[in-house]
Amino acid sequence: MGAVGPVGSDLRAWSRRLVAKRHMKAETSTSSKEALVTRSQTGALVTLSLNRGDRFNPLSLSMIAALEGELDSIAADTTVRVVILRGEGRGFCAGHDLREMREHAADGEWQNQLFASCNRMMIKLTQLPQPVIARVHGIATAAGCQLVSMCDIAIAEEGAKFAMPGVNIGVFCSTPAVGVARNIGRKRSMEMLLTGDEIGAAQALDWGLVNRVVAADRLDAEVAGFAERILKRSGAAIAIGKRSFYEQLECAMPGAYEIAGRAMVRNVLLADAVEGMDAFLKKREPAWRNT
Repeated sequence: MGAVGPVGSDLRAWSRRLVAKRHMKAETSTSSKEALVTRSQTGALVTLSLNRGDRFNPLSLSMIAALEGELDSIAADTTVRVVILRGEGRGFCAGHDLREMREHAADGEWQNQLFASCNRMMIKLTQLPQPVIARVHGIATAAGCQLVSMCDIAIAEEGAKFAMPGVNIGVFCSTPAVGVARNIGRKRSMEMLLTGDEIGAAQALDWGLVNRVVAADRLDAEVAGFAERILKRSGAAIAIGKRSFYEQLECAMPGAYEIAGRAMVRNVLLADAVEGMDAFLKKREPAWRNT
C-alpha cells in the first residue's frame, strides 16, 4: 500500500507548508538566472544589491533568506571590512512583498515565519562585525525604511523618500518601528506610523534617519568616501566597538558602562591598539594588522 497523506489538522498544516514551498519554488524558478541578492567584492569592500528592481526590491521570504545568507557569509569572512547595501532599479526597498503577504493572509504559521525571519535578518545587521552602509535612492518604505534604520550608516540621494505607510492599508508598521524609533525617537516615529505620510531626504537627515544627503550624481562617490575612511581604521577595533555599541544601547547606564569598559579593555589589548598609539606618538601613519 502506498504512503498515506496527513489527515485532519495535520492536513491543514501540511497544506500550508505545501503552498509556501510552491511559492518559494515559483520565485526560485523565475529567478534562477538572477540571484535575489547579488554580491561583488573589491578588496575588503563588499557590495550587496537587492536584485528585484522591477518591483522595488520587496522583502519576500526568499529575499530575506538570500540577504540573511549573505550576511552570515560575510560575518565569517575576515577579508571583508565594510559592506554597502543598495537596491537595483528605481528605489532602495519598498518593504515586504504585499502580493506574497496577501496570498498567505489567513495563514498565521506562514506570517509568523515571515516576520521571525525578517526580525532575525535585521538584528544580524547590527551583529555583523563589519560596518554596513545603506546607499539609499528612490523609496525606502515600511520594512525598507526599517532596513535603512538597522544599518550603521545611511547615505541618501536628495530625491529619496521614507515612510512607514502600513496604516494606509490597515497593516500598522509595528516591526519597522523598532528600528526607526531607535533612530528618530518616539514622537517622530508615531507621526510617521499614524499618518503613513512620507518624509523627504532632508527631513530624514534632520530627524537622524540618515547621515548624509547628496545629489543623485554624487551618491556613489559619497558612499565610497565613507567606506574608504572606515577601511583606513583598524577592523579589529571596529568589530569590538560595534558590538559593544549595540549591546550597551539596550542597557541602563551602569550596565552600559560595564559593557563598554570590558570592550575598552579587549580593544586596548589588541596589537592594533599598540600600533595605533605608537603611530600617534611617533607622528606616522599606522600599519594595521586588524588583530
